[in-house]
Amino acid sequence: MDDMMPLMARATESTSELVRAVRQEQFGSPTPCAEFDVEDLINHLEWVAELFESLGRKGPYVEQGPYAGDFPERAQRTLAAWSRREAWEGTSPAMGLPMGTLAHMYLVDLVVHGWDLARATGQRYEPEPEAVSRALDFTGRMVQTGRERGVFGPPVAVPADAPEFDRLLGAIGRDPAWTS
Repeated sequence: MDDMMPLMARATESTSELVRAVRQEQFGSPTPCAEFDVEDLINHLEWVAELFESLGRKGPYVEQGPYAGDFPERAQRTLAAWSRREAWEGTSPAMGLPMGTLAHMYLVDLVVHGWDLARATGQRYEPEPEAVSRALDFTGRMVQTGRERGVFGPPVAVPADAPEFDRLLGAIGRDPAWTS
């Protein structure tokens, strides 16, 4: 908890800043996450925040609702749920996974979808190196499971000596060179 909460908080704030800067006319723009346009991606982030808030409180799995335009507020509630020491104990009743695993899943979502949103809307984005490192390490252990569950796409080849963030993106099926 002590090392993950700051990473989660900074990734949340960074992605929230990106969401706040999106203009209405950008909602239909494509994103590197092929299944989402910008509005769908923000709606997905809203759901991620709502889901991980519930999971952090040992609550149920929640389904995605319609776009609400309140990702930053939801994300703050997520951080509040995870700031409680008991949030990190045991496994999730809803997901059957260790709580630390779920925290890493949230971090990967925020870091990668932050990049998706920035690329789609022409914003500058530099994820925190420690968050990228943690996300890459976690993803390396979970990538096969992620692909089997349809969370990650087929890998995109990147050079072995590419920056960590490019390797993370390639591992989960994103092309680091994607442009709209």
